[in-house]
Amino acid sequence: MKIIVLGAGLVGGPMAADLASEPGFEISVADIAPAALARLKNKAGVRTIEADLSDPAAVRQVVRDFDLALSAVPGFLGFQTLRAVLEAGKNVVDIAFFPEDPFALDALAREKSVTAVVDCGVAPGMSNILIGRAQARLDAVSSVLIYVGGLPEVREWPYDYKAGFSPVDVIEEYTRPARYVQNGAVVVRPALSEPEFLDFPGIGTLEAFNTDGLRTLIRTVPAPDMKEKTLRYPGHIEKMSVLRETGFFSQEEIEVNGARIRPLDVTAKLLFPKWKMGPSDRDITIMRVIVEGTASGRSRRFTSDLLDRFDPETGVHSMARTTGYTATMAVRMLARGLYTRKGIIAPEFIGRESECVEFMLDGLKRRGVVYKETNEDY
Repeated sequence: MKIIVLGAGLVGGPMAADLASEPGFEISVADIAPAALARLKNKAGVRTIEADLSDPAAVRQVVRDFDLALSAVPGFLGFQTLRAVLEAGKNVVDIAFFPEDPFALDALAREKSVTAVVDCGVAPGMSNILIGRAQARLDAVSSVLIYVGGLPEVREWPYDYKAGFSPVDVIEEYTRPARYVQNGAVVVRPALSEPEFLDFPGIGTLEAFNTDGLRTLIRTVPAPDMKEKTLRYPGHIEKMSVLRETGFFSQEEIEVNGARIRPLDVTAKLLFPKWKMGPSDRDITIMRVIVEGTASGRSRRFTSDLLDRFDPETGVHSMARTTGYTATMAVRMLARGLYTRKGIIAPEFIGRESECVEFMLDGLKRRGVVYKETNEDY
């Protein structure tokens, strides 16, 4: 099977390397950045293609000769890239996490008779799959709560943070209003709002805040209460709030010495070098998913915990492992014909298929990404 990875960044590169280890797969990676592609040229079994993925016509051309695409472009390119892949009639797994509604492309995907698994990272992604599995085991879901974050092992002033994926998408987490479900209604709150502190064994105390991570779950899971929160080291909320409220994340142009600039562009230039995850930086990924509901008249709680760390043997960062390997297992799932439904596929749909869930979890476990699960009455 010939597979094309769109994007050779922090997650795209490790995904390509993982897929290249699979017998029967021919892997190519497309990106506009020669430096990003150069990092993959010595990877066994990986072919590189220089292409401008911001151009939908170029995307259609690039994917034309492949059986399946794996999209790892930045969020602001995600929707148009997915549409271009669908127009080309190719099955696709997507981790772009774009702000648009993916179901707007469902009719196109069905028309082209393709399967498009969207939001297929760690969260959204595995979080949704675990929620879908819990939903299938319950008669009714009463609440869903997701805590998730990627952090550097070593805290370095001033931000105590490194970006394990596109920094542009990180800033989006601090500016996009957070949607969640409360008492059966969709409620919108500012990102970074409603802080709380949680203790995690082996990590310590982290702060959690609202982000817009429920995405398709709002539409697909009929639970009266659902919320997702991002985890950071304590103090991060205040720093990001100050930057946001001062206007450093604004995309509205201002005039400075006769030049028109967007504050966000200046902020990105200053922040990204400090947030860049270097080859020697070690990171961790923490996630807790709690689903409560009723089954056979009993109140049941399903809890899944993940604590993953940088892999020194492969040099792959934890965020790339937990996000990327979820997507590469989904690629294998499609390649083996385990999931064949056509259209836009939210990960929670996969969670309702026990064979697919076990396939995903087993593959992740073999790569050292282990979810610990507990089920209990409450």
